[in-house]
Amino acid sequence: MTYCIGIRLNAGLVFLSDSRTNAGMDQISTYRKMMIYEKPGDRFMVMLSAGNLSISQSVREILQVEKIDRGPEQPALTIWNADSMFDATRVLGAAVRRVYDQDGPSLKATGVDFNASMIFGGQIKGEAMRMFLVYSAGNFIEATRETCFFQIGESKYGKPILDRVLTPTTPLDEAAKCALVSMDSTLKSNLSVGLPLDLLVYQEGRLESSDHVCIDDRNPYFQMIHSTWGQRLREVFEGIDDPRWDGGDTEHPLLAPSRRYEPMRKINHPGERIV
Repeated sequence: MTYCIGIRLNAGLVFLSDSRTNAGMDQISTYRKMMIYEKPGDRFMVMLSAGNLSISQSVREILQVEKIDRGPEQPALTIWNADSMFDATRVLGAAVRRVYDQDGPSLKATGVDFNASMIFGGQIKGEAMRMFLVYSAGNFIEATRETCFFQIGESKYGKPILDRVLTPTTPLDEAAKCALVSMDSTLKSNLSVGLPLDLLVYQEGRLESSDHVCIDDRNPYFQMIHSTWGQRLREVFEGIDDPRWDGGDTEHPLLAPSRRYEPMRKINHPGERIV
């Protein structure tokens, strides 16, 4: 399994991915899930992948040369000449469908689902930053102000902190911290996600690689995140009042009027026969 996060903010983009893959308990390996495509000064794009490793690796390689025919009067569309991230994402969708046409029937014959998803985001000169979530059918959706992040892979453990913290105006460094906390929560709860991590922060308008780091178990900042987040969660938890069943003088009573029905009970009266 894997866990990847893509965040689109007013100030830029944040990408984070783990590197663990497994095909059973005895076949755990490390593969990078982040791929950077860039032409400095013209375009900068990042792809994160999850799902079947053979599919995502094939898509990654094909994407560099995939073309969409635009008729006799225009050159074929590629990620290197696309005028918009939307068109570049169309090329990625075509690459996914090409891999499906090649490998889908064989995979189905052996009982393996065609399972792959990608987060694809970046900026092309003359256009604002954009980010897309691409499904295994090659179709896709775009991040918006209302939904400014995407997750793929083992997403449920790390989603709560993203929901509570991220908005389009969140600063890049704060968003990177939030993504790392999200990843730490996932690492804590799921063995199929593992170090090292790839973290990339892109500043709007740069059109080239910005801050990029590989994080292993010796990284001092991630060690601090791991220890501090767990400690602060315990402190917050311990600071919340325990439930009071006896009423008493409390600002937040547990036994309060409710419009819901009482629990269903079956009371056995004396002398009643139980079958």
